[in-house]
Amino acid sequence: MTIFLVIIHIIVCIALIMIVLLQTGKGSDMGAAFGGGSSQTLFGSTGASTFLSKATTGAAIVFMVTSLGLAWMSSHRTGGESVVTDTPAPIESSAQPAPATPPATGGSGSQPAQQSE
Repeated sequence: MTIFLVIIHIIVCIALIMIVLLQTGKGSDMGAAFGGGSSQTLFGSTGASTFLSKATTGAAIVFMVTSLGLAWMSSHRTGGESVVTDTPAPIESSAQPAPATPPATGGSGSQPAQQSE
């Protein structure tokens, strides 16, 4: 189910990007307000609800629903699948074994050992 939801989510993401890029900007009508040509809008600056704006709304709704669904599914996992608990223990290097006992200092411990001649 998660894989199916991820595939739908990716398809909707790509569609939403394409739909938004196909739309004309709202700044294109500003030139007509200052006498730069005739405006293409019939219903004012907001315009009528076109197919692309309805498709954008629909794609945004599906995007939100799939995002919430994926978030809910990832937070309600069953079976204890966790990255933290499934990490293996570190492997000890066998190339250089650790010394069994610390080297003898000889004497009181704070003074270095003297060498005899």
